[in-house]
Amino acid sequence: MLQKRVEADDANAMHNLACYYRDGEMGLPQDYGKALELWLRGAELENKESQCSIADAYRQGQGVERDMGKAKHYWELAAVGGDVVSRYNLGMLEASIGNMDRAVKHYMIAAGAGCDDSLTQIREYFMHGAATKDDFEKALRAHKEAADEMKSDQRAAAAEFRANQRGRN
Repeated sequence: MLQKRVEADDANAMHNLACYYRDGEMGLPQDYGKALELWLRGAELENKESQCSIADAYRQGQGVERDMGKAKHYWELAAVGGDVVSRYNLGMLEASIGNMDRAVKHYMIAAGAGCDDSLTQIREYFMHGAATKDDFEKALRAHKEAADEMKSDQRAAAAEFRANQRGRN
């Protein structure tokens, strides 16, 4: 069924099948080349998960030569599409090369989308003087607003159910 969805140009199916090839799961051989080929097709269809996966492959040198420039390019595409993990990764990349102002900007956007790790980074930067108090306060407010928007009775019930299940095991 997944292959039929890929043939119908379903970008999500392409991403999922690529992950199975990358990991050698679901009876498929591990094949980084096939995974990259599928992610590239998904990326052409603006699938942010595929773009992020391509970036990760270039960052790790998984099936391709390690290339941080290409990783950054694909993270940027995914981040523009709203991928929070890619936005966080861009912050990490900018920080690693000393562009702290750019790193803070990426973390601010990701924190505003509810990324806990980005809020933690901004807090650390504030404590060490790389971010202002205003940056930290804005990130904190935006993160709280994002968390409040995600709250629902269904999510609370699901979290309680999972906690009860863990308690039984």
